Amino acid sequence: MEDLEIGRRLENGRNPRAVLIAGPTASGKSAFALRLAERENGVIVNADSMQVYAELAILSARPTPEEEARVPHRLYGQVPASTRFSVAAWREEVARILAEIWNEGRLPILVGGTGLYFKALTEGLSAVPPIPEALRLELDRAANEEGVPALHARLAGLDPDAALRLAPNDRTRVLRALEVVLATGRTLAAFQAEPALPPLIAPEDAARIVLEPDRAVLYDRINKRLDAMVEAGALEEARALLALGLDPNLPAMKAIGVTEFGGYLAGKVSLDAAIVEAKMQTRRYAKRQGTWFRNQMGDWGRVG
Repeated sequence: MEDLEIGRRLENGRNPRAVLIAGPTASGKSAFALRLAERENGVIVNADSMQVYAELAILSARPTPEEEARVPHRLYGQVPASTRFSVAAWREEVARILAEIWNEGRLPILVGGTGLYFKALTEGLSAVPPIPEALRLELDRAANEEGVPALHARLAGLDPDAALRLAPNDRTRVLRALEVVLATGRTLAAFQAEPALPPLIAPEDAARIVLEPDRAVLYDRINKRLDAMVEAGALEEARALLALGLDPNLPAMKAIGVTEFGGYLAGKVSLDAAIVEAKMQTRRYAKRQGTWFRNQMGDWGRVG
């Protein structure tokens, strides 16, 4: 079936304000979005948490300069790896970009593999104010120097309910709960109990598509794409990122390939072993994505 016919079928006969294309890594999202954008006067908007980082063009499988030249692309590679880019920051950027695209009379096509971005887009987001970057850096340093359990103990004095719910070594959630209460004087649960920031696109106003290739096909694509990444310079990209000396807990440093190829570059493993490990981690990530889409986006249309 042609892409455009698929889109119309999922729109239930109505013209959508936006097309949302989700799917696991290597499922063909970017190619699908590109074809649709060329036919529908569309603008492609990134909904992938790793493709926002400037230093991860190859490792995040960002659209190539040739692909970006075919139709407008937004929110790709605009954030330095030293920044901790959040879903709230993405939502704020997308709100501005959607207004611009609609004012131009074009169709926004949001594509990516980060399910939380799509939930923030169509379901809203808890109204927690922005956290000062200095506080985040201070807590990161404290976690590195003192250990996460020490910060968990600190959280217990400020937000005992959160501390009871969270494991002492759950770095991400402990830091999040602690930064919110320190920055605002209120608990994260208090914000979550309030009305959320509203959706930017109502579900009924969008064509919502999840790409679901057969698992064997998807895993074969992942393996071949990883080999192509190495040929395209993934090792050099990992080397350049690691040379920046950034905090290893930053989101960009957790991109698949950074640790694996970093091990090879440090002489700890062979290149073949690093490639095998990166492929395995990518397959595991794709499996987690698929599970998330099934559980959290069950009412979206599916395309095999």
